[in-house]
Amino acid sequence: MAPADAEMASASEPAMAEVAADAAAPAPALQKSVEVPGVSPSQLTSDALVQTDPQRRFIRTAAADFQVKDVYRTALAIEDEVAKQGGFVVDNDIQAQVQRMQSRSIGNGKRLELAEYRLQGALTVRVPSERTQVFLRAIASQMEFLDSRNFNARDAQFDLLRQQLARQRAQDAQQELGAAVQAGGKLGDKADAIQARGDARTSRDEAVIAQKEFEDRVAFSTITLSLSQDVQIRTRERVDVDAVFRDNGPGFFRQLGDALAVGWRGGQQAVVALSALWPLWLVVLAVVIGWRRWRRKPVAG
Repeated sequence: MAPADAEMASASEPAMAEVAADAAAPAPALQKSVEVPGVSPSQLTSDALVQTDPQRRFIRTAAADFQVKDVYRTALAIEDEVAKQGGFVVDNDIQAQVQRMQSRSIGNGKRLELAEYRLQGALTVRVPSERTQVFLRAIASQMEFLDSRNFNARDAQFDLLRQQLARQRAQDAQQELGAAVQAGGKLGDKADAIQARGDARTSRDEAVIAQKEFEDRVAFSTITLSLSQDVQIRTRERVDVDAVFRDNGPGFFRQLGDALAVGWRGGQQAVVALSALWPLWLVVLAVVIGWRRWRRKPVAG
């Protein structure tokens, strides 16, 4: 072999060895996809929360039922987000519902109590209508699993028109009654007109309040949130009252003496009670004596 060929062969040996080692090595395992916990903001998206129309007025409501890691922390985070979006909290109710409870004696006058419970919370919040979807997408990070959600945008333009017409009727009636009172007439007619005018004012005020309530429902959406977390176990030690009374109660001879004393007192009371029936015993004695005499009487042949 020529020196050049020998040099090339010796140089290629490490490369060939590396290729053979790579071929012999096991193929790398495919990387498994890891599911990222949480709820995607897209799950809390709907056109019902963002649609606009200059000719219509929408009353928006939303509801979501979801699971979280910590109900209390999530409720506080939701309240902070509500304030951030310019809204307010209407109701915040959190309850621990005990599902099962067990206890057993562990000695020394103690019992071990295990309680299985689930924390559930219910929040009702109101946020500016145009910020509803932004708010829901912001709190998606607090959710671990979305059980259900519901969005509603009710067109209330006719409700608004009804409120406006009712208010206008109340104003017209008040003006007409005011003119009737100023026109004069009998005292009874004036009193009736004044009473009717007062009723018209009441109707006008109610119409104004109803319109304000309607405008508030349009301006702020109402969102109901129901949240819960996984079942938890509460462990605590408590006093075993039965064991304490049993361990600190009287001994055998003391109990025997008490039982004998109770029996003796019961016997005395029985004797006293029987003594109170002495007329009955006299009657029984007379019957027995008479029966014996009748038995001894010879039978006539």
